[in-house]
Amino acid sequence: MNLLHAIILGIVEGITEFLPISSTGHLRIVEKLLGYDIQGVGITAFTAIIQVGAILAAIIYFWKDIVRIIATWCRGLAHKDERSDPDYTLGWGIIIGSIPVAVVGLVFKDLIEGALSSLWIIVAALLGWSIAMAVADRRRNLTREMGDVSIKDALVIGLFQALAPLFPGISRSGATISAGLFRGYTRETATRLSFYMGIPALVAAGIYEAVTAASDITAAPSGGVAIGWLPTIVATLVSLVVAYFSIAWLLKFVSSNKFTGFIVYRVVLAAVIIVLLMLDAVTA
Repeated sequence: MNLLHAIILGIVEGITEFLPISSTGHLRIVEKLLGYDIQGVGITAFTAIIQVGAILAAIIYFWKDIVRIIATWCRGLAHKDERSDPDYTLGWGIIIGSIPVAVVGLVFKDLIEGALSSLWIIVAALLGWSIAMAVADRRRNLTREMGDVSIKDALVIGLFQALAPLFPGISRSGATISAGLFRGYTRETATRLSFYMGIPALVAAGIYEAVTAASDITAAPSGGVAIGWLPTIVATLVSLVVAYFSIAWLLKFVSSNKFTGFIVYRVVLAAVIIVLLMLDAVTA
C-alpha cells in the first residue's frame, strides 16, 4: 500500500467511525475502489487496526468523562452510599452493554470477515437501517438525559450495537444512537451514550486485532503485495486526528439538528454502490 492510499483510508476511517453512516462499509467500498481484495487477510487486518486511531481520539475527547465514570463506579463498589450517583449505574451499564457485541464479534468473526463483507450486504444494511433510523428520529418526547440511564437501557443499546459487526452498513453509531432515541433520550444524550458504549468494545476489538492480526499486515496475498506497517501507522495517526474533529462536529450538530441528512446520505450511497455493481465497476 502506498502512503497516499493510507492517508485516504485514514481520513475515511476518521470521518465515518462515529457518524451513523458505517465506517466499515465506507472503508470496504473505498478499499474496493482502490483495487484491494476486501476479503484478503492483509486488508482486513489493516481495516481493524486503523480503527485504533479513532478509538484513541474518542478516549482523548471524553477523557474527563471516562475518569469520572470509572472513579464513581470504583467508589460505588467499595461504598454503598456512592451507588446513588447516576455515574455508578452508567458504569455498570457500559460494562453490561458491551458484552453482546463482544460475544458476537468472537463467535461470528470468520463470517464477519468473509461472506458478510459483501458489498450487497452493505447495500442492504445501509438501506434497511436507514428505515430504522428514520423511525427513531421521528420519535417525540425525547426528554431523557444521561442521569436517567438504567441497566435495561444499556442492555438494549448493547444489543443494538451487536448488530453492527454482523452487518457492515448498519453502523455501530447508527445502531446505538437509534436505540437511544427509541428509549426516549435526547439526540445529544443518545449520541454521547453511543460514544460511551462504543469505547470499551472498540478498545477490546482494536487490541484483539492488533495482537492476533498483526502478522497479516506483512503477509502478501496470492498475486498481491503486503500492506506494510508504515502505511498502517500513517493511516492510524490520520484517523486519530480526523476522528477527534469529527466527534466535536457531531456533538455540536446533533444539539440542534435531526439525523435526516445522514439518512439521506445512506440511501444515496447505497444507490451509488448498486449502480457501480450493476455496471461491473466494482465486484461485490
